[in-house]
Amino acid sequence: MRDRFFVEGVHAVGDRVAFAPDDARKLATVLRKRSGDRVQVVDSGGVAYAATLAVDGRDVRAQLDERLERGAAEAALRVTVAQAVPKGQKMELVVEKATELGAHAFVPVRSARVVGHDTSPAKVERWRRVARSAAQQSGRTQIPGVADVHDWDALLATFAAYDRVYLPWELAAPAPLREVFEHDLPDAGNVLLVIGPEDGFAEDEVMRAREAGARPISLGRRILRTETAALVVLSALLYARGEL
Repeated sequence: MRDRFFVEGVHAVGDRVAFAPDDARKLATVLRKRSGDRVQVVDSGGVAYAATLAVDGRDVRAQLDERLERGAAEAALRVTVAQAVPKGQKMELVVEKATELGAHAFVPVRSARVVGHDTSPAKVERWRRVARSAAQQSGRTQIPGVADVHDWDALLATFAAYDRVYLPWELAAPAPLREVFEHDLPDAGNVLLVIGPEDGFAEDEVMRAREAGARPISLGRRILRTETAALVVLSALLYARGEL
């Protein structure tokens, strides 16, 4: 039962559940599932079940047969990625790959030098579907949330909700991430990672972020693309806490 799908609500063994339209369509027309086939179903409480499908055209439902006891799939360190929206489809790449790695949530950001112009509600919904699909495929028990787009002021106002806020910046004092995280991360449970746009942060944005509690960090002597930076620092954070 490698196929895994999320359903709304908290359930129990014996319940019959319906799938979201996109998932029902995937089950019936892409995976060509039939009545009696077995899949994994995860409810809103993060509980996984072995389930038997009942397929009637595009109407796909499932009977929850047994609860599956699995090792913890979610990282104990909750990392939210605040990503300045890049151009093209790079935001989808960040959401997909960071979800696979274990990101807790995402905040799309419009900073001063953002060149990704499409931050419409429809685009945000697309990113949420990407997060859902990536969570299903990577065996997650939770779907990372994707917030509505924040401007810089709105993002700064959230800093107090996190134990640590890290801001990769090419002008930050050079220090290996290993040393930074070994000394700074052990007692943190909730971290915000703020990633800048293709052209970098404006200097006043960094100044205001520092005043709000962010710590600028260096990513070494090479300049990374915005979508690469997000994945590198997320990986380093989770590695430092023994999650990778």
